Amino acid sequence: VPRRRGAGLGRPSSPGAPAEEEEAASMDWGAELWDQFDTIERHTQWGLDLMDKYVKFVKERTEIEQAYAKQLRNLVKKHLPKRTAREDPESKFCQYQAFLQVVRELNDFAGQREVVAENLLTRICVELAKYSQEFKQERKSHLQEGRRAQQQLENCFKQLENSKRKFERDCREAEKAMLTAEKLDQDINATKADVEKAKQQANLRSHMAEESKNEYASCLQKFNRSQSQFYFLEMPQIFSKLQEMDECRVRRLKEGYSIFSETEQQVVPIIGKCLEGMKAAADLVDEKNDSQMLIELHKSGFERPGDLEFEDFSQPMNRTSSDSSLGTPRGTLDSRLDPRLLGRNKAKRWPFSRKNKLPPPPLSPLNCPSSSSPSPSSSAINGPPSPKFTRDPLSYCLNEINKTVKPRITSFRSLRRGTVITEDFSHLPPEQRRKKLQQKIEERNRELQKELDQRDALNKMKDVYQKTPQMGDPTSLEPKISETLGNIERLHLEIQKYEAWLADAEGRMLNNRPDTVTRYNRHLDHASALNNNNCSHEKDSPDTTVSDENQDALNQPIYTEFDEDFEEDVASPVGTCVALYQFEGSSEGTISMQEGEELSLMEEDKGDGWTRVRRSKGGEGYVPTSYLRISLN
Repeated sequence: VPRRRGAGLGRPSSPGAPAEEEEAASMDWGAELWDQFDTIERHTQWGLDLMDKYVKFVKERTEIEQAYAKQLRNLVKKHLPKRTAREDPESKFCQYQAFLQVVRELNDFAGQREVVAENLLTRICVELAKYSQEFKQERKSHLQEGRRAQQQLENCFKQLENSKRKFERDCREAEKAMLTAEKLDQDINATKADVEKAKQQANLRSHMAEESKNEYASCLQKFNRSQSQFYFLEMPQIFSKLQEMDECRVRRLKEGYSIFSETEQQVVPIIGKCLEGMKAAADLVDEKNDSQMLIELHKSGFERPGDLEFEDFSQPMNRTSSDSSLGTPRGTLDSRLDPRLLGRNKAKRWPFSRKNKLPPPPLSPLNCPSSSSPSPSSSAINGPPSPKFTRDPLSYCLNEINKTVKPRITSFRSLRRGTVITEDFSHLPPEQRRKKLQQKIEERNRELQKELDQRDALNKMKDVYQKTPQMGDPTSLEPKISETLGNIERLHLEIQKYEAWLADAEGRMLNNRPDTVTRYNRHLDHASALNNNNCSHEKDSPDTTVSDENQDALNQPIYTEFDEDFEEDVASPVGTCVALYQFEGSSEGTISMQEGEELSLMEEDKGDGWTRVRRSKGGEGYVPTSYLRISLN
């Protein structure tokens, strides 16, 4: 009788098993691993653990992708502009446009990382987790079925062992009873009754042994059948089911491996387009274009400052008899000058300082010394004080100069605050004004085209309503049509107004350009000549009272657009003009005028957009040049 599976016995022979069936079952767990139940159990559990490990791996990869995409999104949000492109002047430069394009492409790249994370999560983690649960339940049922079949075989083997031991015991008892009966039969002292009794006992034992033999044979046949069914039918089926389940698990895991790479490959073309977009953005950067754009954005159109006239301070000032007692020597007065005033004067002469930007047109005259007027330091240096002073001579000179100095238009820097923005953009430099006017004309033309299209559409709708009254009332469109016609008329007038201002601005720029070039060339020659004269004068005049620093400051060109001063005495007009529009002179230095009012032209526009006029009722000041129709004498 073969022992139980796992007790070390070899595989039982299969009676009449064909050789071709063994070859066909060579790849079958039931045929090849008939005695490796525990091994199959461990292997299937290891496969399920591997699937769970892969799901965990993909899930962690998904979290990394999501965190990466989130960080990229935050980076893009941080660097994208919050203002619209129309409001941001930096957006006109191609280098900034390329930067924004790179940021947007990076945003699309982050979106593809999110797609990868989502596909990995749904197609691998979710699917494999579901299959893993199904495989675990199926494996559990197959293993339970195998253990039940194994338990039944063990129970059958126990019955066989019991019947075998009983048969062995009964055979020994029958042999013993047979020997006892033969011994009594040969004993002459034994009675006949004892002999008969012994023979009956021997026959009974023999009969019992025969029954045990038959029972043992029956149990043996039953066990052999059960064992054959267990090893050739039941367990192969269970192992085949486990093999099929495990192979299905391997196929699912294989698909998961493939999806892991396919998910990345699916976004590679889009990511490639993002990278190509970044490269294309880099190729669009043109340094020459940006340089030209800077000129177009910030070109003022102002004339370069003209040459300054020579002011002769070498003539001594008139003195009275009291000067001899109160006058101050020239050297002493020079030493009392505040060096900060000289340094400040020098700084104003340099047009490209850090905060010196082109300002709006001047609005209010200030009572401050002009560049053409003698400065306090110059007056103090080049002449003695007036005889009317009763205190410090230098202070008296300064006060006298301030009393007689002519009012001057404020400098660029002082007018940056409180700028009055006019409708014709006359507060802007000429070049910027021209561009603003062109922009307004383009905007009005676009609005006009929309209104024209709307008018045509309303007229067509009105015709349809007139032909088919059931579709609508034609009179209901009259208010909208009237409103559209009013808008068209208003836009036409605005376009004409802006075009007139544009023509005026372009005309002024064309008139100023030739003179600007001539003055610029003349300035270069004159500055060179002055430098040579100053150098020779320093060598020939050892008693020079002006420092080297002040000489350099005086030699540099002064960049100021408004060096013309008001004359305190009444000047004669250079022409007449008529006010085209009403103007409220709310700022200091300006004057109000009514539409159609005739004015006297006291001073022409110097390129700053303002003209000095005098009213017939009295009063003199500046008004916008674009508000006037000028006639020169």
